[in-house]
Amino acid sequence: MNLSHYFIAIPLPRFLKRLFAEWQSGLQKCLPYKQWTHLEDFHITLKFLGPVSQMQLYKLLDSLHAVEGIPAFRVHAQDLGTFGNPVKPRVLRVGVEKKEELLQLHHCVEGAATEAGFQRDSRTFAPHITLAKKWNGGKMNVNSWLEQYSGQHIFNVDQVVVYKIFPGRTPKYTAVETFDLSRRGTEWHS
Repeated sequence: MNLSHYFIAIPLPRFLKRLFAEWQSGLQKCLPYKQWTHLEDFHITLKFLGPVSQMQLYKLLDSLHAVEGIPAFRVHAQDLGTFGNPVKPRVLRVGVEKKEELLQLHHCVEGAATEAGFQRDSRTFAPHITLAKKWNGGKMNVNSWLEQYSGQHIFNVDQVVVYKIFPGRTPKYTAVETFDLSRRGTEWHS
């Protein structure tokens, strides 16, 4: 049986999706990546699940109600950077501030996933937004292209979404279930 793949993530607001799509259109002319993330697919991964059975999915969705008790918070998306070899980087990404509230949310998601039978992630949590992946060119100084795309962009984290992956489609991620964080006592100021 071929099981669908899923992941748990924080969705991005429309203004950030548009901004990052603009960055991509400038960078696509100079950086040789095979895959550029579709505007509708931008997110911050909290946990990649891989193949999931229907029974596991039901357990997971039940366990994830725990995030609804976590207060919503604000976080900064920061400068453009990469993962991997600096002259042939495998991932082009926007960094995300690793603040305490985000770490707490990640911990809660890991706990809910573990409760539903998924393995804990052994890698250190590195919050980011992937703009492109799969380098397809020779060596080059990527940093010189990235410097013009900088700044801090603050946004609200008030939802966690379970996404199903459709590899052959564009966009390729579809929301299966959305969990709202608690807004009790939260006041957003611009």
